[in-house]
Amino acid sequence: MFISGYAVVAGAAERLVLGYDSFGNICGRKNTPVEGANLSGLDMTNKKYVFFLNSCSLEIQSLKISSLSLCVSSCPQQQLNSLEDLQSFARNNGSFLCVYNLNVSSYTLNPKAAQLCPTLPVPPSKSFPLFNRCVPQNPECYSKYASVLISMVNEMDAFHRILSGILAGRDTVIGLSVLALAFSLILVLAFRFIQTLLVHTLIALVVFGLLFVSGVLWWLHYDYRNDPSTELETEKENVKFLLGYAIFSTVVTVVLVPLILVLRKRLQFAVQLFQIVGKITGRIPFLLFQPLWTFLILIVFWLFWVAVLLSLGTAGTAQSTSEGQVEYRALSGICYMAWYHFVGLIWTSEFILACQQMVIAGAVVTCYFNRNKNNPPTHPVLSSISVLFCYHLGTAVKGSFLITVLRIPRIVLLYLYNILNQKKNAKRLFSCCFCWVCFQKSCLRYFNQHAYTTTAINGTNFCTSAKDAAWILARNSAKLASISCSGDFLLFLGKVFVVCFTVFGGLMAFNYHRELQAWVVPLLLVGFFAYLMSHSFLSVFEVAADAMLLCFAIDMETNDGTAEKPYFVDQELLTFVSQSNKLTEGRKHRNTRPLQDNGDGTELQPMV
Repeated sequence: MFISGYAVVAGAAERLVLGYDSFGNICGRKNTPVEGANLSGLDMTNKKYVFFLNSCSLEIQSLKISSLSLCVSSCPQQQLNSLEDLQSFARNNGSFLCVYNLNVSSYTLNPKAAQLCPTLPVPPSKSFPLFNRCVPQNPECYSKYASVLISMVNEMDAFHRILSGILAGRDTVIGLSVLALAFSLILVLAFRFIQTLLVHTLIALVVFGLLFVSGVLWWLHYDYRNDPSTELETEKENVKFLLGYAIFSTVVTVVLVPLILVLRKRLQFAVQLFQIVGKITGRIPFLLFQPLWTFLILIVFWLFWVAVLLSLGTAGTAQSTSEGQVEYRALSGICYMAWYHFVGLIWTSEFILACQQMVIAGAVVTCYFNRNKNNPPTHPVLSSISVLFCYHLGTAVKGSFLITVLRIPRIVLLYLYNILNQKKNAKRLFSCCFCWVCFQKSCLRYFNQHAYTTTAINGTNFCTSAKDAAWILARNSAKLASISCSGDFLLFLGKVFVVCFTVFGGLMAFNYHRELQAWVVPLLLVGFFAYLMSHSFLSVFEVAADAMLLCFAIDMETNDGTAEKPYFVDQELLTFVSQSNKLTEGRKHRNTRPLQDNGDGTELQPMV
């Protein structure tokens, strides 16, 4: 919270993309005055463009352009050869190209007008679409202007170039996030009323999406690499990132497509599983709305996170000079705060998702351990939410922290892998370490999910629930692993579908705005948001299925089906598990020792 508050106070993200004049005024905004600068604090709401008084002779020193700059309402479309032309342009267009304290009527009378107005002749210019600059159209002036601007952008550090790309493409990022939301909602409805035809349609779309996105990425990389106009550092970074994206997408495609072909028949069990899960969600209709509040909370948090990140990137102190101008001096240590802020993004996002998983698991547990299936418990979702906030927020914090702890080493290893890419031995070592960390993280996420379910059943803390879940899973892994894996794989294909088509939309949108945009990083951000959205919505079925199967395993161990200890499971689920894993023979040899001794040894009751 300290960093967030500090960043908002010390930063001004609008400076990065809207531009500002030599007196500290942000163009297009109402400003606050800076001490010692008489021309600061002006209302620039209608003046959105930055105009340099000496646009044909620009020089750059320490990331600062030497020419005086002003905020103007429009750029001169024709060449202005005299002070009279400047005066006429100001009166006709309402755009004043001389320093603010020089009245338009004094353009031709004031003896200092030559120093307070632009160098004559003023070349025709057009507003630049990204940074709102007036770019001269005269070939000689344009060449000088472009070379200075390229040098300025190239001297910026990568952190500020990324922030520029995020700010410039913020509307596109928001639009693509809405697109990912629409895809996720469509998939939720499809899984609720899942049929075999929908599964085959989803598989076909995923295969098409993987192949198409990989092809587009390779085409864009080829197009960028062979573009002779590539000079900006951001454009060179685009080429590098596109190559990395294309390789990653190709590897994923090569792995997933054969896997889909091999497991396509096994997915029939997943269809039956989600039909049973669909009946559970039918008994708890508000369960399908659970991702909506999670999504809203995530959106609010992400917007806050991005706002703080942009504020961190522009944090600096405004200092007036002896000429009455304003300079912004960056603060030291900002990059370290940005890394800390990034860890906060991962941990908080995982915590929000963990809370959703616990709410869903609690509702499913309450519904499963109900004797009268025709009379489901009243308000199981609200009951689960109240239990979470009253007793088990610490469980969600611990589980999300473990995921974060393993996610960060994966990012570090990937970074080191790229650095040591030329060293074969180091490359093999880091490849093995990276794969191991990814495997550990996937197992931990699956394990945490069952720990949350065990917490909902027993009401125990995270460590005790994790131990109990581990024993249950170890004793029943042969019975339930194949069912759970086929269901998880089908849901994973749904997430791949959302990410693929959202990223494809991002490629098409960002490719139209190449200039000065490090758009590959916003594209990665869009892919991350798309995955989290799809995971948030589809986790309803994932968590419900895993919770139901874990409840089934506990039910089988705790009860024996007799009149004294009847099963809680309904006949449809029992028949499905027996058919898919041949439980008829396996039940004769199962361990009947209960997970939790509740006194009379008759049945296990969920905590509500």
